[in-house]
Amino acid sequence: MVGTISSCGFESGDRFVVGRWDRSPVGRTIDVMWAQPDGRRVLLAPDHRTADFVTAVYGFDDVRVVPFEEPSGREPSELRVVAGPVALRFVGGRPWLLLPPRPRWFTRRVEAPIAAALLGVHTWGVSPTGVQEWYQARSMRFVRTATASIDGRDLGARRPLDPACGFGFSEAPRWPTIVAVRPTLERPPGAPAW
Repeated sequence: MVGTISSCGFESGDRFVVGRWDRSPVGRTIDVMWAQPDGRRVLLAPDHRTADFVTAVYGFDDVRVVPFEEPSGREPSELRVVAGPVALRFVGGRPWLLLPPRPRWFTRRVEAPIAAALLGVHTWGVSPTGVQEWYQARSMRFVRTATASIDGRDLGARRPLDPACGFGFSEAPRWPTIVAVRPTLERPPGAPAW
């Protein structure tokens, strides 16, 4: 997979993790993982194929297929998306982490303890559904400004992702970020194809 994972929390208690994928097992797609203030985990997906793929890896309390709109003019430093009732805009600063491609063993053995200590994230692990994952960040930007609304209701100022969202084996960085990433996913033996 090739794309970005953008994440941000808000004053309302809502937290969002958005995967925007230029390449994935289901083609170019986007998904919004939404952790609500009461802890409910919601997936917003643009189609059933994306919803099936994401739920084959992560756990949710509710899955909704909704209309998606991405305004034109995609920039690596910005995320803008409207997904059903949710409208998000995150603007990141300069990338401060630029990493070349590297083997999966390096991600698991070397990067994993560093990423856990510095950012509180795991670069390797097994999802709740048994999918083995390697997350290789290529660059990272801290989100400098962010806005979010639900049905037009503003969610307030940006905040860290606290409490944890609880979608999978790892969390997004606690501080709002836009991360260019190349995950590798390996299905467990006998699992159906994506």
